[in-house]
Amino acid sequence: MALLKFGILATLGEMIGQRIKTGEYYAKGFGILPRAVVWGFLGITIALAFYVFSKGIPACLNHFSPWNTVAAMAGPFTLTKLFTAFCISAAMNLVYAPIMMTLHKITDTHIAQNKGNLVCLLKPIPFSKILTNINWDVQWNFVFKKTIPFFWIPAHTITFLLPPHFQVLFAAILGIVLGVILAVAAVKGKKK
Repeated sequence: MALLKFGILATLGEMIGQRIKTGEYYAKGFGILPRAVVWGFLGITIALAFYVFSKGIPACLNHFSPWNTVAAMAGPFTLTKLFTAFCISAAMNLVYAPIMMTLHKITDTHIAQNKGNLVCLLKPIPFSKILTNINWDVQWNFVFKKTIPFFWIPAHTITFLLPPHFQVLFAAILGIVLGVILAVAAVKGKKK
């Protein structure tokens, strides 16, 4: 389900981002289908990260704190549940998110370099060449240093307060927001 949720909703976010950048939802070479496939597979890794961090962080907190954070996550809203959700979000966004965001940038670049053709999914990705040419000023100073602490950590704190069966869907909806954020980052990158 994560594959479908992210494949559809996060791609929709990228189309909205495309509209912000160019005035059109779809431009030649945009590659809706390759982007949907990439987002689908990223969605699977996101669902796995949610599982790992939502189980592992409360267990670690139980070991190092006086609160029963595992029980708090299963119960009604409390300050312990809020604290635990924040810790899950912070850990996930500081460990997993930069890797996922960089991989997403690499795949977007690969799709663009292949003019959005579906065949790009079968071609090897020139990782070192793309990594060398990423605008790291935007990636580090905007995407990592601003969106992670000021948007993603608070947003995913809310995500982890939701029942588990709504978390991946909510995160996929946040993919629409990601499309807008990446569009803003791209516009900022062009101005420099």
